[in-house]
Amino acid sequence: MVETLIDKCPRIETERLVLRKWEERDLDGLVEMNSDPRVMEFFPDVMSRDESAHMLERLMAKQDELGFACPVVEDRASGRFLGFCGLNIPTYPKPLPFDPCVEIGWRLIPDAWGKGVAQEAAKIWLGFGFETLEADEIVAFTTETNWRSQKLMQRLGMERNPADDFDHPMLEEGHPLLRHVLYRLNKDRFESVSKSWSDGKA
Repeated sequence: MVETLIDKCPRIETERLVLRKWEERDLDGLVEMNSDPRVMEFFPDVMSRDESAHMLERLMAKQDELGFACPVVEDRASGRFLGFCGLNIPTYPKPLPFDPCVEIGWRLIPDAWGKGVAQEAAKIWLGFGFETLEADEIVAFTTETNWRSQKLMQRLGMERNPADDFDHPMLEEGHPLLRHVLYRLNKDRFESVSKSWSDGKA
């Protein structure tokens, strides 16, 4: 079970990326990213430094508990903070309709957009989730208007059933971002689509 695999999140280096756990030194990068209106277009608002500091505290506490919490993505050559991408177990004050679940999520600085960074990192963490954590299913969700993230979910082989669309429990009725879409990927489909990644077809 995922909950019993404490401290199993590895540090992974690719030709251009470092994927690693959160550290206190990541605060400035997180603050800069979360205060950028372009990054936060599909979130309720930009975040203050204090809000980002609390977010970092929560992420570090969760990785201490579970071993992972949407790990950091760093540029290998420069050490620059690019954002985060990876697995998470959502723990909102109000439950999601599909809880309990393992989700994959990402948030990157604009300089990292359009370069395949999120896709590269997400493929690695999906493999980790299914092969090491032995998850049966991994989900991803976003607002129904966030086409950029939805296209990435589709490229990863994730599938959407409109019947799974939901109102995010942390947003008020009438909020423009209330409606969310859910994408799913189970282990059997992952094994199929990941072969195309190895073949260079996706």
